[in-house]
Amino acid sequence: MTDANADADTPIAVVGTDTGVGKTVVTAGLTRWLREEGFEARAVKPAQTGHPPDDDAGFVAEACEDDDAAICPRYLEPPLAPRVAAEETGETLTYESILAACHQAIDATPVPLLEGIGGLRVPLAGDSEVIDLVADCSAAAIVVTRSGLGTLNHTALSVEALRRRGVPVRSIVCNEYEGATVAERTNPAELERLTGVPVETVPRLSGSDPRRLAEGVRDAFSPAFRDRLSAGEF
Repeated sequence: MTDANADADTPIAVVGTDTGVGKTVVTAGLTRWLREEGFEARAVKPAQTGHPPDDDAGFVAEACEDDDAAICPRYLEPPLAPRVAAEETGETLTYESILAACHQAIDATPVPLLEGIGGLRVPLAGDSEVIDLVADCSAAAIVVTRSGLGTLNHTALSVEALRRRGVPVRSIVCNEYEGATVAERTNPAELERLTGVPVETVPRLSGSDPRRLAEGVRDAFSPAFRDRLSAGEF
């Protein structure tokens, strides 16, 4: 099964199968490359938990060497799902406020990238989850996943959930790919067979400099993937 192309006005949602799979570094690589190609791209992080020290929007901005390259409308201190973090601190967090802030940022940005929070079913606010926000922003998804054993099930379920919500899935990115095991070597082709979605691989990158990490992600993208982005086939 293949998904219909999204046009250049469609936000790109960089979502993950779990927390810690590499959404932020992939978002940084995408945003930096698009800006280098002349697109007015900006990343939108709907809410940041674990702040400080975690600051995904700050990471993307530093990777692009431009404070305007990323925005986050809401920060919460506990390193928990946003809904739970707000409850723990007694803060008010509504889905309507998050959605409105995202719509405002998306409308003001020619090429917006919406970075997810953890996995798709992470509680965001009220009864709404990350997947609800992706669908309500009319985004097309790039799914970031792990490269090793177990990723087939997690990724296929994530793609299925997105499609059930009417979200087109444009690409899958296997992050920290080394090809050191049979599972890693066979997973990209098997994911394409299972989902019908093109798969990119990004190698394990060393260091902590956001600029260098974003460049590493950018350089790992295949020519076909870059061509689709350049053509506005998001």
